[in-house]
Amino acid sequence: MSDEAKNTGRVEAFSDGVFAIAITLLVLELKVPPGPFEGPHALFRELASEHFFSSYLAFFLSFVSILVMWVNHHRIFTLVWRVDDAFLYWNGLLLLFVTFVPFPTSLLAEHLTREAAKGAAAMYAGTALAIALAFTALWRHAIRDARCLAPNTEKEVADLSRQYRYGPAAYLVALGLSYFSAIASVGLCLLLVLVFAFRGFLGRR
Repeated sequence: MSDEAKNTGRVEAFSDGVFAIAITLLVLELKVPPGPFEGPHALFRELASEHFFSSYLAFFLSFVSILVMWVNHHRIFTLVWRVDDAFLYWNGLLLLFVTFVPFPTSLLAEHLTREAAKGAAAMYAGTALAIALAFTALWRHAIRDARCLAPNTEKEVADLSRQYRYGPAAYLVALGLSYFSAIASVGLCLLLVLVFAFRGFLGRR
């Protein structure tokens, strides 16, 4: 297949822009603490408080999550050379959930240390589950027609298919955990993101 046959440039550019905006909006959750403060020590104590720790954790988790999503999205497009209208709509559904990520991030930052922590964790894990399902649907549609895939990529296609087989189930467990413990649910989401990032890094070496 020649380079001219690859027709994914526009959808890749559009998707990259959406990922970039979503990941940038996350920083808006890092609020400046209200003052005045009696010296720098008081400011630093406030920045190290439990509430601000929740904001840092939510920001870090979502930033790394969107980064891993973008890397996986890029990996898909190293294997997919042709797209149809259905693929574009599946991709649009995925981007819909990606742009939604700042909202559950805000909930997590605000409520992780409060009474509504389980609800915030459930919303976050539920969003992660929706994204995992959207990725799986997009990938399954992409591999339906071998003519849409780059040549000689059978191993890479099989590896990615295995990853998408386990992702939704893992995030479903995280969603279930939120009923019992917000910290356990968020911790599992963080662990999954780090595992996917580590596996992706090793897989490309």
